[in-house]
Amino acid sequence: MPERPRVPLASLFRVFFQIGLLSFGGGLVSWIHREIVSERKWMSDAEFLSGMSLSQVLPGINSTNTSIFVGQRLRGFAGASVCLGAMLLGPFLAILLAGVTYKTLIGAPGFPAVVEGVGAVAMGMLTRLGIQAARTVKIGLAPAIATLATFLGVGVMQWPMLAVVAVVAPLSVAAAWPRADNA
Repeated sequence: MPERPRVPLASLFRVFFQIGLLSFGGGLVSWIHREIVSERKWMSDAEFLSGMSLSQVLPGINSTNTSIFVGQRLRGFAGASVCLGAMLLGPFLAILLAGVTYKTLIGAPGFPAVVEGVGAVAMGMLTRLGIQAARTVKIGLAPAIATLATFLGVGVMQWPMLAVVAVVAPLSVAAAWPRADNA
């Protein structure tokens, strides 16, 4: 295997800062792959994919695990630190700016209505997602009972979600488990 050129820490910082700052939602690992393997050729595809596989089985977020892997492979501990720090710095600064902006605007006329409107839009999007997900679920008595029990336990009774899921999930799995008489 040919010797890989030493990637400057500043270059790693720039790439991962841009990825962290400009990314919303999922897909970061594919963006990291494009930047590191396809565009800059700092790693081979096989090397990246083996690291990505490792990143998926480790605890934590896949994209941050992948950034640590890439940084460590390219520049050791310093590279891992730079990649992770750079990827998290942009969103951290954006959240600070959003907080300062919110605090500044909270007293402005009409701003509370804007925030309520944004909240309503978010609830609408979540409701749509819930309806869309419900359409893909197998219809039957057991799934309906599990859904209703979870809704009543968490939403109405306000019991801790972890406790409700710890009880309902095994019962739901048992009810859905294939049996010899159903096969």
